[in-house]
Amino acid sequence: MNNNISPSAFTKAALEIENRHNNAFQTLELHKAEISKKAPEIDSLYNRILQTSIDLSKAILSRSDNIGKIIDELKNKNLENQLLIKVMLKEFGYPEDYLKAKFTCTICNDSGYVNGSRCQCFNELIKKYTVDELNESCKIELHDFDEFNLGLYSNIPDEKSSIIPRERMNEILIQCKNYVDTFSKDSCSLFFLGKTGLGKTFISSMIAKALIEKGFNVVFDSINNFLIKAENEHFGRSNGNTVETIINADLVILDDLGSEFSTPFNNSTLYNIINTRINMEVPTIVSTNLSLSELNEKYDDRIISRLTGMYTPFRFFGTDIRQVKRRMMDR
Repeated sequence: MNNNISPSAFTKAALEIENRHNNAFQTLELHKAEISKKAPEIDSLYNRILQTSIDLSKAILSRSDNIGKIIDELKNKNLENQLLIKVMLKEFGYPEDYLKAKFTCTICNDSGYVNGSRCQCFNELIKKYTVDELNESCKIELHDFDEFNLGLYSNIPDEKSSIIPRERMNEILIQCKNYVDTFSKDSCSLFFLGKTGLGKTFISSMIAKALIEKGFNVVFDSINNFLIKAENEHFGRSNGNTVETIINADLVILDDLGSEFSTPFNNSTLYNIINTRINMEVPTIVSTNLSLSELNEKYDDRIISRLTGMYTPFRFFGTDIRQVKRRMMDR
């Protein structure tokens, strides 16, 4: 096993593959039992096909002089019976493939392996469970889109910019819903900017929850937490490969850029994650409470140029909604 693969994630993936395989054959056995009762003539044909397969194996092992002719006859007989079963199944109101195992993965037939190597379905499950394990330590609560309250944002234009916070946030909400609806591994990366308490983390959590429910592997946490894990792993204080998991996720949401300490390791790791995912052309969402001038002071040009040049900016506007909620409760 690859040392970078979590043993528990591998075990969970292997168990799911095994369950898929067992479920496919358990369902097939139920179908066979049903057909045996309701259409015994179909069951008889099915058993003939099984016997033909046995006869075919015996013929191959016999090394008879006319082996080619025997094999052709058995194959033709098998095909005739298969076609007849399909016709009869339809006549009895069943699908043509009712007596075939329905595998989740038709590449490996739910065995998990193809030609001695792990099937893509197995690798995707390992990836999913690895991401799940990484997300278990995330303290950010996930939310639904219908929980977002536009009423917490002012409907009065800002004196300096003339921007109406509620309208701006409604635009962002619509764009984020569309982002989820149309999401793929080719989707663009987003950069959420704005002062603290404007809903950046809340909207990020809504995107994360919606895409996780759609089956995508989404990694979501504060940048500081990710970097602490990565540093502990790098210097042997804990096991895992947080950076690799982040890099290979379908979507990565890095919350609260600027909250982490500026160290050579953190800056290098952050650049590695952002730059590698850009090169892989996979989407990332980064949020920050810092202004562009503050970002320029904290990070070198390599990071800033990628965030401002390769990400779609979403500028949040309004008053800290935590303060708004407190004022509403005090009334």
